[in-house]
Amino acid sequence: MAYDPEVADRVRAVLPVRDDITEKAMFGGLAFLIGGNMAIGVRGGGGLMVRSAAEDAARLIADRADARQMTMRGRVMTGWVDVSPDGLGDDETLQFWVDVGVGTAAALPPK
Repeated sequence: MAYDPEVADRVRAVLPVRDDITEKAMFGGLAFLIGGNMAIGVRGGGGLMVRSAAEDAARLIADRADARQMTMRGRVMTGWVDVSPDGLGDDETLQFWVDVGVGTAAALPPK
């Protein structure tokens, strides 16, 4: 399933202005990269994959009803949170998740 273009546009609208942000089609979705490191992925159906520090993922999931541990093909993706479309209803919540992903990816060395 292709990614949701409306959610992608919403993510673009709240991304910080940076010279090192790129977009790339990945995993059937659209990824936003910071310095070559994936920060956020827009999935089909309107959900997000959000990069987080591995030690923060459990807290983020516990604090948010519409977030869970990211799994891909049955494999747990450490340091990634799967946010359902229901968890992106308002711009403030979307901004929270974008900030998590961008902050985590920006802390990594550029590729």
